[in-house]
Amino acid sequence: MTGKLTSIRDVTQLEELLSEPTPGVVRTLANLPGDILILGVGGKMGPTLARMAKRASDQAGVKRRVIGVSRFSSSTLQSNLHSWGIETVPCDLLDPKSLASLPDAENVIFMAGMKFGSRGKEWTTWAINTFLPGLIAERYRNSRIAVFSTGNVYGLSPVSSGGSRENDDLSPSGEYAMSCVGRERIFEHFGRTNGTPMTLLRLNYASELRYGVLLDIAQRVNSGRPVSLSMGYLNTIWQADASAMSLQSLAVASSPPNIINITGPDLLSVRALAKEFGEILGKDVKFEGHESGDALLSDARKSHELFGAPQIQVRQIIEWIADWVKRNGTTFEKPTHFEERVGHF
Repeated sequence: MTGKLTSIRDVTQLEELLSEPTPGVVRTLANLPGDILILGVGGKMGPTLARMAKRASDQAGVKRRVIGVSRFSSSTLQSNLHSWGIETVPCDLLDPKSLASLPDAENVIFMAGMKFGSRGKEWTTWAINTFLPGLIAERYRNSRIAVFSTGNVYGLSPVSSGGSRENDDLSPSGEYAMSCVGRERIFEHFGRTNGTPMTLLRLNYASELRYGVLLDIAQRVNSGRPVSLSMGYLNTIWQADASAMSLQSLAVASSPPNIINITGPDLLSVRALAKEFGEILGKDVKFEGHESGDALLSDARKSHELFGAPQIQVRQIIEWIADWVKRNGTTFEKPTHFEERVGHF
């Protein structure tokens, strides 16, 4: 269905597409026992991932609870999740009593984390990204856990290398990336100690129409602002494909944790992307800075071998975003700061 669309009408249709399960997700959840608990469901990716889990379970004919946990500062989010058949539990995960009262579940997806605003609140960043994982790993020691991490843990790699692989040395830059290495190490410690099967999902730039690196570039081009070339190359993946791979990863969780890069197959030039948006939007493109020989890049061949290649290609995402920007579609108004080279978020 998505391949035939030249335009996404509105947020309702967008969320329908972002939560549409792939055949691989349906097969995985048909064979996966137990309920699914999503910790940090209130983020940009959480709601449609939860909905995908519910839709895939229904299509597979499996009765299971899909439960979303968040502080839920927005009552609208809770009502939306309920309308999709997802249970919600308001919770401050750092509060011991609240954490202890959460329901048990055989499958846990850990999406909680702090990135933006981490500079100046480094202590909170480390508490959420590194201390909390230990609490979660102990609380759900008898579950299988898919942990969202980030490609930032690798640091910059030569463009000529094609991107970092899962067994490469880590070289994080800045407190955010360092705290994310801490998150992985803490989960790995408890995964090994308790024998808890886990996956560590190093995601590089999930894109949709309201948020992501491609939207950032399109908005700059459309408004006539210069596009930064300080991070001259990138990877990205349609958010629905990222969600599908994340859910499928539960079936390959292991102890020690199975580390998996999640992104698209293409090494993308920021300059070329900006020019392409310029052509579609009918805008002249301005640039600032110049490309370096390294960038934050990941090689995701392992995830594509495990779960199949992404279903939505970058060209399709570009066309959808350009059309969305032309029509002044709703966005989260949260830049990704993808051009940041020293890890200050």
